[in-house]
Amino acid sequence: MRAQLSALKQLGVTDEHLHTDRGRTGRNRERPGLTAALGAVRDGDVLVVTKLDRLGRSARDLHDIAAELAGKGIKLSIGGSIHDPGDPIGKMFFGMLALMAEFESDLTRSRTVEGMREAAKRERLLGKPSKLSVLQRRRLLADYESGEYSAAQLMDISGLSRSAMYATLNKARQEQRGCNPAHPRTRRPCPPRRYRPRAQIPI
Repeated sequence: MRAQLSALKQLGVTDEHLHTDRGRTGRNRERPGLTAALGAVRDGDVLVVTKLDRLGRSARDLHDIAAELAGKGIKLSIGGSIHDPGDPIGKMFFGMLALMAEFESDLTRSRTVEGMREAAKRERLLGKPSKLSVLQRRRLLADYESGEYSAAQLMDISGLSRSAMYATLNKARQEQRGCNPAHPRTRRPCPPRRYRPRAQIPI
């Protein structure tokens, strides 16, 4: 995140015009930072991103966002280069970047899921959420909050029991907020908050 903010400032984006999404997956179009950024730009403005995958990780979403911006008279700058939707070569290049962004997202997700399944086979995950790495916990939380997977599906993928999965989600949420109840001396203490399951997701 810090490197991306630094790169945006080098591209001329001021602090008051920075919009970020912490702990959100790019596959989810409903992101507060993205919504705020799209709502802030007006006709003649330029929306700046360091890389196209910072805007989204779904090829369809990226094309929809680009079309929405073009329809409003807003230019899209990708790493300092202005995307021209009317230029055939630029359009082709944009399509390739969008597909690559989606491919990298799918590849990361596939590797994370594969790692979880292999660990589950070695009986490292069942009932022991602490065995998950920080990246795996973050991915599990992102997948849960995106609504793309039900709780039952995530339990099957990770090999976690129901109670262990929600304990893992709770721990990931605490890490996202920058606290750690296990190490109160090294990090600020967590407020007494439990991660509650979504009522609409059947177990």
